[in-house]
Amino acid sequence: MKALFINGSPNPNGNTARLAKALFGDTPYTVLNLTDYRINAYGQTLPGDELDEVIAQMKEADVVAIGSPVYWHNICGSVRNMLDRFYGPVPAGSMSGKTLYFLFQGAAPEDWMLRAGEYTMSRFAQMYGFRWGGMAVTESDARSLSV
Repeated sequence: MKALFINGSPNPNGNTARLAKALFGDTPYTVLNLTDYRINAYGQTLPGDELDEVIAQMKEADVVAIGSPVYWHNICGSVRNMLDRFYGPVPAGSMSGKTLYFLFQGAAPEDWMLRAGEYTMSRFAQMYGFRWGGMAVTESDARSLSV
């Protein structure tokens, strides 16, 4: 099994990364820090875009965990931007056979924020053919999910 953690946090070793360690346990996984990639905004065609590299790594993985801190009551911008950019270049259902988890953490997020994040990510999973593995907001949640 090939596992990939896409970290939307600007802190590669912060709380979001800790959730990934709890989720994967002893399972080896590759880390992709979105802040290391240039991903243009939806509609931009600027040179140097690296979205294709991110998509290629997702296509190689059997399990993908996307992690985001809660910023401004929602999914962080780097993750949101990646999701937006899937429209068009990534065909619906093209991630079929893979499992998607969402790791979403922040300082005392409210329930409505967590519900909105889970809704967005579960819809993303459905649209692109991932099996929805669930969402974790604490290390205990992450350990309880089955990778």
